[in-house]
Order: sequence, then C-alpha cells, then structure tokens
Amino acid sequence: MGRVAVVTGGTRGIGRAVSITLKNAGYDVAANYGGDDNAARQFKEETGIPVFKFDVADFNACFEGVKKIETQLGPIEVLVNNAGITRDATMHRMNSEQWNAVIQTNLSSCFNMSRAVIEGMRARCFGRIVNIGSINGQAGQYGQVNYAAAKSGIHGFTKALAQEGAARGVTVNTLAPGYVTTDMVRAVPADALEKIIARIPAGRLGKAEDISRAVLFLVADDADFITGSTLSVNGGQHMY
Repeated sequence: MGRVAVVTGGTRGIGRAVSITLKNAGYDVAANYGGDDNAARQFKEETGIPVFKFDVADFNACFEGVKKIETQLGPIEVLVNNAGITRDATMHRMNSEQWNAVIQTNLSSCFNMSRAVIEGMRARCFGRIVNIGSINGQAGQYGQVNYAAAKSGIHGFTKALAQEGAARGVTVNTLAPGYVTTDMVRAVPADALEKIIARIPAGRLGKAEDISRAVLFLVADDADFITGSTLSVNGGQHMY
C-alpha cells in the first residue's frame, strides 16, 4: 500500500493530472469533486481512482469527507488543496456572492481540509500539504480581486502552517501555476490568450502535467527539508 493522498478538485484540469501522476507514482489517491457527477464518473472509470463528492467550502462536509476517505483507504498522509473557481468581475461590478464564493472555495477550503487532517499528520509525525496558488495571486490580475486575494492568502496560510508543522514532520508548500491549458484558461478570448502567451518567455502555455510533476516532487518522502516555500511553475512569466 502506498501513502494515501487526497486531491481536492481532483477529477478535472490540474487536479485530474495531479491525481493520475500520484497514482502512477504509487500513491493511493482519493479525488474529491464538488458538482460534476458525469465528469467524476468518467474520471473514475478511466483511471480507477475513487472519487468523493463533498463541498470543500463547507467545514463540516470536509470532516465527513475525510472520515469516509480514511475509512476506505486509510490515514491521509498527503493533501493537495487544488479546488478553485472563478467569478470574475471588476470591483465596481462585483457583488458579495461573487466575492464570498471564491474566497470560501479557493481559500477557506485550505483551512477546512488541512484542519481535518492535521491532527493525524502530527500524531504520525509525517504529512505533506501542497496548496495550489496562482500567478495571479502573486502579480494580481484585472477583474480578479476575489481570485487574486484568495490565492495570495494561500501564501500567508502556507508560511504560518509550515512553521507549526515543521517539528512534527509535516511540510506545507505552495505551488503557483502560470497559465495552463485547462477549461478555465481555454475560456479566455483568443486575442487575449495570444497576448498572455506573448508575455511568457517559454513561449507556450503550461500543461497540467507540468504542475503535477512539481506536486509529486513536493510530496515526496525525501522532500522533508522543503517547507513554507512557493514553487512557481509559469514558464518565466512572473519571477517572484
């Protein structure tokens, strides 16, 4: 049996790639998802990875979800907080629902899930938590004050929790992707996407596998001296 790893938002986009990469590396993976039952069912059929539906923005739902995962697979030793949404609008048009939805799903979920697993990790003196940030949390982005605030908040969350976990063998790091070919990025208008690519020194968008390989590096047993760090995977677009 491999180490048990949970990936939130783990059936689509970057989360899907992370789930598959971890499984291929020998981890026992549980993929969380929030709403798309058809995509989750197809993912499970294609990969053989078990899926667990619960809302990561709901504190109690996370505890119940973690309990179900641990009953089926065993104690959770790796957590990848990947779940995220966008509700883009400029400040003068953004409403409180758009703000709260993004903050709760993208930032509060990191607390909800980490709180549900941290005691077990500390007791076993081993844990790996990777929080998926964003280049837009580092540099900001027009029309995304909610998303940028949530992703930026992840950096402070990571640094503080890393200090708490270090002496108990629990590492906490942030991985900040640049623009990656997911559904979220493919929704960007073609002319705007061309301008984005023009600002990337590597000359291309990222692939989900670029991110998943970096996650695999950070969750490894021998990555125990890396904690409180941000690993930027963005093709050189933003050097932070």
